[in-house]
Amino acid sequence: MREFSDLVPDASHFIGGKFIAGAGEAVPDIYPATGEAFTEVRWATDGEIEQAVDAARSGFETWRKTPPAQRARILNRAAQILRQMNDEIGRLETLDTGKAVQETLAVDVVSAADAIEYFAAHAATIAGEHVGFSGMEGDWGYTVREPLGICLGIGAWNYPVQIAAWKSAPALACGNAMIFKPAETTPLSALRLAEAYQRAGLPDGVFQVLQGDGATGAKLVSHPAIAKVSLTGETTTGMKIMRSAAERLKKVTLEMGGKSPLIVFDDADIDSAVGGAMLANFYSTGQVCSNGTRVFVHERVFDSFTEKLVRRTSAMVIGDPMDMGTQMGPLVSAEHHKKVKAYLDAAPGQGECLYSGDAPRVQGFEGGYWVSPAIYRPHDDNQPIAREEVFGPLLTLFTFGDEDEVTARANDTEYGLAAGVYTRDLARGHRMMSRLQAGTCWINTYNVTPVEMPFGGHKLSGIGMENGKWALDAYSQIKSVHVAMNTPEYPY
Repeated sequence: MREFSDLVPDASHFIGGKFIAGAGEAVPDIYPATGEAFTEVRWATDGEIEQAVDAARSGFETWRKTPPAQRARILNRAAQILRQMNDEIGRLETLDTGKAVQETLAVDVVSAADAIEYFAAHAATIAGEHVGFSGMEGDWGYTVREPLGICLGIGAWNYPVQIAAWKSAPALACGNAMIFKPAETTPLSALRLAEAYQRAGLPDGVFQVLQGDGATGAKLVSHPAIAKVSLTGETTTGMKIMRSAAERLKKVTLEMGGKSPLIVFDDADIDSAVGGAMLANFYSTGQVCSNGTRVFVHERVFDSFTEKLVRRTSAMVIGDPMDMGTQMGPLVSAEHHKKVKAYLDAAPGQGECLYSGDAPRVQGFEGGYWVSPAIYRPHDDNQPIAREEVFGPLLTLFTFGDEDEVTARANDTEYGLAAGVYTRDLARGHRMMSRLQAGTCWINTYNVTPVEMPFGGHKLSGIGMENGKWALDAYSQIKSVHVAMNTPEYPY
């Protein structure tokens, strides 16, 4: 691992404009491809949490008074600095996540920079409205969009730097300060994002990074100084945050899990639909919350679709994540590997196996958290592999006969994050969009998440939306001001 030592930050936290080693419990950071530690970080102590909160208070007072155009310039510089750091941070993401470097170099940092750039454009245009009153001649009102204060971002481990930017960019554009806690298994890239913000001229305390586990997150969520919490993570974690935030009526955005449907009609471009299904199940080793893991294929094209899907899946390249030819790396951690492996081991009893390669044996990476992609046709829609979020490369495949049937089956889930439809009949495509119970949907594509569009789920998949101009509502509050131009007549 010495060849990657120059990528690794030599600090655990970023507090008040300073990178610090930290004084808390030391925890190894594991490279998923080998199962070996390549560095360590320290969880934040109670004292370090208070230091970060104090610095955020000070940073917020400076940042909220900074002219919006100046905020926009700083965010734009940060986006450009991040682009310059793309290769370094992309490889760091691969070290932390195990994802193939062909993905991290092309998607993770690029999408983070896109988000910061997009919200920089909005920072200078955030404004209220003038309101006239009927029957109250001369009187008028106006609204002011104000920042919330100190926001807390809690990240997930599948897209660490992207998620850190998706949360911090709109928060900072609105004039807030943010404390960001990365996921325990992927702590490092948020520190590089902090470096980019600092180099761009962001005032001290406005963006900070604290490492820690669930207990650290709970302390931050319940801290009275925190005005808003944004989580990307598991549904159970989101429910805990919701309960804690309710005690002080804190604003909450929750982007959580899913068991999303991908529907292929008989008039679809089958080759494109197969590619979409593979992207929706095997990209990032299947560790994507919006994945379309329930693939419904019309009975008339099921055999053709399945033959192409199995053939193309069997040709996927699994291996060294740092090799640009690798298409799928290991799972993120030993704990997650155990969970996914349990689903894969149980799958033969729940359905027909259409494809399941042998457990990969990658020379030089024998200790890694490897699994093969798998395709199963469950006995029915109620099997655990058909209903529970696996968060690994396990695709479940079903047939259907008509639109009403597949709509009912697709919506028969407690989740509602995403849904996709492949069809050449765009009238049917749009009709399905109105019928499917999901917050993020696609027609003839899948898992495309441009920053200009909102991303989020319904039902147990979350509350609120990230990205797009709608995210500004999540990080600001409206103040209503009534201006009396005439002497009021009082009833007393």
